[in-house]
Amino acid sequence: MTERAKGTALITGASGGIGAIYAEQLAARGHDLILTARNADRLEAVAETVRGASGRTVEALAADVNDRAGLRRVEDRLRSDPAITLLVNNAGFGSAAPLLQADPDEMERMIGVNVTAVTRLAYAAAPAFVARGHGAIINVASTVALNPELLNGVYGASKAYVLAFTQALQHELAPRGVRIQAVLPGATATEFWTVAGVGGHQNLPASIVMTPSDLVAAVRLRKRTRPANSSAVGVEPWSVISPFTHRPMPSQGRIAARSSRKSERLSRLVPPVASAPSRRLC
Repeated sequence: MTERAKGTALITGASGGIGAIYAEQLAARGHDLILTARNADRLEAVAETVRGASGRTVEALAADVNDRAGLRRVEDRLRSDPAITLLVNNAGFGSAAPLLQADPDEMERMIGVNVTAVTRLAYAAAPAFVARGHGAIINVASTVALNPELLNGVYGASKAYVLAFTQALQHELAPRGVRIQAVLPGATATEFWTVAGVGGHQNLPASIVMTPSDLVAAVRLRKRTRPANSSAVGVEPWSVISPFTHRPMPSQGRIAARSSRKSERLSRLVPPVASAPSRRLC
């Protein structure tokens, strides 16, 4: 049984992985959905599955947020649809290629998805949320936002931007009724590790890998009931989730201090990549 209707959630990068799990869990919590991704076939398959399981209204809006026209189409929907109460900025991709061996054009495309699209979509959603006095924006970053040396430097920098941008949104919009959250996944069992050139999450120790379902579920858990491999930092239930820390800490500086002590161990676990072209998941 689903919960009462809570408005519509627009989720980017929803054709698989974390985005598809957000779709499943938000629909079960009472949200109708608008799902976006560039792969129309995979997107519609997710939408059909969620419709059948939840009974909610689920729309598939095929759009490439790294394409000007596609991004503007999603922006226009955020501005014009008064039913939208939640934006999940999940679309993104990464790489493990060293900076000197990475394709600059591919790095520019990564910035387009991980930085530009996140920024423009938040700007599209925020005015309407502020005008109504409620709404929420979830930006999916990464624990490499705190340790950009772990994988590709541009990827780490792009996620550091997402975290800083989210903190700025929290500062400006929270007093006006808009809830803001940054989610910092660690090693998660998705296609990311294959796309990034590591060969799949199976090459990582199982003890450091969490499932997308556990990650998304942990986002709304209270601190007393959170999973042992995650930590909630911030104002509940909108908070930062980091599977690399084990208890809440009140500031980004303290998060970084604890996370940096674990970065050397993780870097030894991730196989070195001589040259790994990145490609997008959705």
